[in-house]
Order: sequence, then structure tokens, then C-alpha cells
Amino acid sequence: MIGAGALAVLGLLAAALSVADPGKVPPLAFRVDEGDELNFLLREGKLAAHLVLRSGTDPRILIAFPAGDSGVALWFARTRRPIRWSLIGSPHPVMGRDSRGRALRGIEAEVTADGPLLEPRRAVLSSVRVIRTFEDRGTVPAEVQISPLLGGNQLTWARDRLDGAPGYRLEVQVLDGATLTPGAIRARAGSLHLIIRAFSGETPLTPLAPAHLLRPTASRDTRERDVLEFLSYREKFLAGSWRFDTYFGRDTLMSLALLAPVLRPEASASGLRSVLLRLAPDGEVAHEEAIGEFAILENIAAGRGVSAAPVYDYGMIDESFMLAPVAAAWLLDARAAGARATQFLATRTGPTERAGDALVRNLLWVVERAAPFAARPRVTNLIGIKEGKVAGDWRDSKNGLGGGRYPYDVNAVWVPVALRATARLLVSGLLDPYLTPAQRRGLLRAAAEHETWARLAPPHFLVSRSESAARAEVARYARAVRVDASAALASLQRGSVTFDALALDARGRPIPVMQSDIGLALLFEDPTAKDLERMLGTAWRPFPAGLFTPVGLLVANPVFASTQMQALYTSRAYHGTVIWSWQEALLAAGIERQSRRADLDAALRAKLQNLRDRLWAAIEGTRALRAAELWTWVFQNGRYHTVPFGPQSGAATESDAAQLWSTAFLAVRPR
Repeated sequence: MIGAGALAVLGLLAAALSVADPGKVPPLAFRVDEGDELNFLLREGKLAAHLVLRSGTDPRILIAFPAGDSGVALWFARTRRPIRWSLIGSPHPVMGRDSRGRALRGIEAEVTADGPLLEPRRAVLSSVRVIRTFEDRGTVPAEVQISPLLGGNQLTWARDRLDGAPGYRLEVQVLDGATLTPGAIRARAGSLHLIIRAFSGETPLTPLAPAHLLRPTASRDTRERDVLEFLSYREKFLAGSWRFDTYFGRDTLMSLALLAPVLRPEASASGLRSVLLRLAPDGEVAHEEAIGEFAILENIAAGRGVSAAPVYDYGMIDESFMLAPVAAAWLLDARAAGARATQFLATRTGPTERAGDALVRNLLWVVERAAPFAARPRVTNLIGIKEGKVAGDWRDSKNGLGGGRYPYDVNAVWVPVALRATARLLVSGLLDPYLTPAQRRGLLRAAAEHETWARLAPPHFLVSRSESAARAEVARYARAVRVDASAALASLQRGSVTFDALALDARGRPIPVMQSDIGLALLFEDPTAKDLERMLGTAWRPFPAGLFTPVGLLVANPVFASTQMQALYTSRAYHGTVIWSWQEALLAAGIERQSRRADLDAALRAKLQNLRDRLWAAIEGTRALRAAELWTWVFQNGRYHTVPFGPQSGAATESDAAQLWSTAFLAVRPR
């Protein structure tokens, strides 16, 4: 759906940002190599671009632009032997013109490919989301399909945007006497030597200056700082590059929460404002936006004509409960929150709406949505994924929830946390200028609803196995996935094994898959000693008895599930037995928070310390990967080894080399 007054709202934002001093924004250029992917990210002046060169037997050239979430990509036919791309020098910005003389901004790179022949198979110039779909499914809208033009020693693909606005251009120029046809690029001898130029006509974003982004207390890790800078703009934070080069509500809010200790007020305000600007009329948080040419395609498909008006997706359920706790932490708990909070809530987010008005809309939605379970605490009144959807939280792949309907993270953590934050904001008085008497009465229910949800929702997700059953299942699963089970079996002490399930199915039965979202409970809640012991056990026990491996914390473990379910959660599945960097940061931050409690006995504190030490050893051991989206592993010669997540690991999709919430380690560090 199109957000109400979307164009007017974004126009107001642009006007507001133009008044603020943007600060000095120095050029930014850095390279990241992961497996078969060479990534070069460049931001200079009004240009931001991400060049991806994929080596191997399925070579590809791809350039993504944060401007309009646009990009160009060229796939080549499979090669007989793997080819390897190399950069000559550093890519740099270039300006171009389309066929009508309109300006295009782009990037130029000089490269070599160590093979004598490349055969162009398909080029796609459009939205990154169109490119993403072709990469994953092999389909592309007929409206954007294009053929190359051959001129001299250069192949050119160029087209306007579907509404006639300046569009996209890709040029591949051959050097050293190579021969060129639309279907083949042949070297005279040895390797190919090429010039690649890629352009977009979409409107550029306004980078957040480093002086407005991080406090001096932030980690000095160069790669993580570079990634955060590349993804940070005054209009919004980008979720990740290249695949998610635009706004995502969940990623923005989780990143604001994890990075809060080191973000400057300007950065936090930009992130929160971007979420409030995109709220639905009923207060729901937008999951993702369709902008640029993808918005045009969406509007055409919906019968709204050829329009580039943004289209917002409200199909997820978690992010609408995330706004309250993140906003409360910044408005109430951050340094010098008082005057800044008052000023922020008074800023305009629409023709007649202020940030405070928008926040109240979301809080009212939270309280109303939580009311059924608070009144009648039964499973069917929990928060379920929306009809027709297979996912509703961050595990948003097809099998991320294993067919579950009621996710653990939403119901056991986010809803009660959102209700508590709502009650705090109401008591603070900050919302008084934005509340009617009726709205105040509605929000007064938050405290009572929180007590019911916090006490009665989490127990629905508990799964137990006897010690004997657990040992048998761990040994059997270890043989199936070909890992050593000795440490896992040794970790199973006397008594049953109890853990928090990934989700509940439509009938309220737990999906018996271990999951890492217990980190949310550690960061945002104060579990009882018994609950804390259970959660720590899940994270601490070695895989396949728990989630821990020497190369990182797994986000799921199906050891106690059926063999059919285990087939969905492999080391090649996007939300399977893989490592997501932000989930490690989440657990590390949660352990740190729990360690500050004064009500824990010495034995439990020792367990916290032990898990913290082991977790940080794994985190430091994979430092080269932790700014990426995720990675996976293989078990060889008695050891776990990291493998980049992508085609080289047998995965159906690939990981972003730059991910917003993976920069959390700029704030999350060992004590």
C-alpha cells in the first residue's frame, strides 16, 4: 500500500534536512572480499555505489546504487573453469548522459578476468529488488528487459526509467585487442581486460557526516565504521548492501537499539524519524519500502498507473512492537534526553502531524493489538503472522519459522517489552501534548497488559526432553550432519533439557527448534533465575546439543525436531544452522546487561561469565566476517571452519557484504 501522504511527507523531510548542517562528508572507499565475491564500496560527493564482481564458474558483474535502490547487473554463461576477477587501481566516480542529455551519476572500474572468454547471458538494469528477484528466481518483468548495443569496442545497455525519468546505463569496454559481439567477449591471448561503467539517474541520498554519526567511544574497527558510514543517510539507514539497499523498519530499529551507546543524537533522531515517517495510518511500522522503478512496477500491478509514489509493506508483525522500546530508551534513558526528547517529538512528520502524534498512533496500536490475549490468555489470542504470509519476524525466509504461526520473539519478548515501554512513556509526561483524554485512557491499559503477557505468554513456548531422549537425538542428529557429538553429549547433565521453541504452530504446539532470540530476552527483560539458567544453557551447550560452535552462535538448531524439519534447517538455509553477526552482538549485549544484575547468585554469575568468555572468543575468531550479514560452516578434520554464505557454500542466495545491524560491535564490546 502507499503510505498516506507519502510524497508530501518525504518532501517535508527533505526540507527539514536541508536546513540542518549536513556536516563535512569525506570520500569513502573500501574493499571487502568474501569467498567468490569481490566488493568495492564507494561514496564520494553525490555518488554512492557498490561494485560486486562474482568469480567462479557463474561470473557476474553487479553495481548497486543507494539512490532509488537502483542497480545494473550482467550475468555471464557458465564457464568451463572458474574465472577470477581482479581490480586494477580503485574504481572512481564518473558522470554520464542519457540519450536525452540528462545527467547520470556512475562508477568506473578497470578489471581483468583470468580467462579468454566471457559470454554475456542477461543484463538487468532497474531496481535492486528486480535484480534480486532475477538472481533468486530467474525472472524479470518484460517491461524492463533490454538488449545491448555494440559500438566499436564497447557493449552498452541503456534505458530510461519506466515513467520516462532518467534511468540506467551499463558499459563494458574491452581493451588489449579483445574481440566483442553481443554474445561473446574474447581475449586475443590470456586474460580479459575490461573497463566497466555503470550509471543511475535516481535522486541521490544525503550521507550522514561522520561527525553526526558516532561518538568517540565507538570502536575504532575500520571495516565496521566504513560499513556503517556507507549505509547511513539523513533520510534513512540502509539495511544492507547490495541486496537490501534501502529502508527496512526492523533493521533500523534493531540497529538503533544495539548501537545506542555510541550513536550521536543526530543519527538516532534520523533513524527514528525515518520509521515514524513511514507508519501506516493505524500505527503499524513499515517493513520495507518500494521506491524508484520498483514502486512504479508495484503501482502498475495494483492498477494505480505509472507512478513512482513510494509503496510501503506492512506485512511483518515484529517491527510494530519494536518501536516503543527503542523510542523509550532514546527519549527517556539516553544522555541529555529531556530537552532533546521534547524537541524531537515536536518536529513535523507530516502536513498536520508531529513525531509525538505518530508515536502515539503506534502505541495505541500496540495496546489494542495486545488486548485480546490480556483479556483471555489463550494461544489463539497470541500475535500470529498475517494471513497469507509464511513469516512475520526477522526469520522471514520461506522456512524461517518452520511453518509456525506464533513466533517466539514477538510473543515472548517484543509484545511485553512494548507494553512496558508504553507505560513508561505515558508516566513520563512526554506524550501529554499529543494525547486526547480517550487516548490516555487507552494507553493506561499498557501496564496491566504487560503483566499478563510477561507472565503467561512465554511458557507456551517451552519444550522439554528427558536426558535419555536428548542423548539419543543428539547422537543421531550428529551422525546425520557429520559433526563430532562428544562435547555436545558431555554437556547434557542429569535431568531434562528444556528450551524455548522457535514458534508455535496454528494449534499452539511448539515447533521444537532451538533458537537464538533468547538474546532479546536477555537484552530487554529480567528473566527469573530459572529462566535465565535455561536460556544460558541453550546458548552455552555445544552444537548439536545447543547453539554454540567455535565459529559462532547458530541462530537455529533442529536437533529435537523431525527429520523433515531438520531438512529445512541446514547449514545452507538462510535461517538454518548458520551464524548471523547481529545475533551474536545481541547475545553479547544481553549477557552484559544480565551481568549487572544484583539479584543473581554466584553460580549463575559464573555461568554468565563462562558463556561471555566463550562467545567473545568465537566473535574475535571471526572478526573478518562480522560486518557481513551471515556466514556458515563446514566440519572437516575434527574442526569447524567458516564459509561465506552464498553460491560457493551451496546456499540458494548470498549474504550482504555490508549489513547495518552487523555493525553493532562498534558499541558491543567485551568488558
